[in-house]
Amino acid sequence: MTYRQIYRIALQQSAYDCNCRAEDFLSHTNLVVRSRPHPLARKYLPLPLECDLVSYGSNIVAQVSERLERPVSDYIARYPAAHCFETPNLHVLDDALKPHGLRVCFMAEYFLPDPSLLRECPCPYPLRVLTPDGFANRYTGEWINALSAEHRERDVLAVGAYDGDVLVGLAGCSADCEGMYQIGVDVRPAYRRRGVACALTSRLAMEILAMGKVPFYCAAWSNIASVRNAIRSGFRPAWVELTAREYAFVEQINRGQ
Repeated sequence: MTYRQIYRIALQQSAYDCNCRAEDFLSHTNLVVRSRPHPLARKYLPLPLECDLVSYGSNIVAQVSERLERPVSDYIARYPAAHCFETPNLHVLDDALKPHGLRVCFMAEYFLPDPSLLRECPCPYPLRVLTPDGFANRYTGEWINALSAEHRERDVLAVGAYDGDVLVGLAGCSADCEGMYQIGVDVRPAYRRRGVACALTSRLAMEILAMGKVPFYCAAWSNIASVRNAIRSGFRPAWVELTAREYAFVEQINRGQ
């Protein structure tokens, strides 16, 4: 696949997720649509959403509930697209959400692989490609980014780095939708800053592409180590997303539950 093909697949997936058309993300005009479930949307999205903003850089596509159509429309019309995803402007959106029992919850940047940059990164430890049987006993706190204990049926492939018989790093991918698999990676603290994360991420990305699927990578923009890993591994920034959730849900996360 070329990067252009990969990018088009991601646009179409975002269209499934946001109840719009793929080309809507390339417009220079913002769009507000009613959020609805879609059978091909990412499986972890609790659709319909009250407020979810997506930008591929040109504009914002906002999927909203009926009651938030006006306040969200006013917000994204008030500021440039990039500024709608950052403070201090973001406080204006949070204030508009508060009377509805909602708060800004998730904010993330998403990355797609560029085949012209993707390569096997050197690693001081041997790598092994693992199928679900090979990582079935790894659903522990050490590997919470690579594997999902809550939705282990979606974990389809992983790559591990080994120091002898000891697993020191693990990258796993989740089949979050039909055409795109999300990569997560963990490295034991004593083995970090040795190129392990890059080697695992790039190798898994190539394995996913060989399956005919598109790998994607998500990071908080404040997580510099994760963003650096994405770029070193041959990924490019593709889109950003902001999601509001119920106040009780946000508080539950803040309490670590």
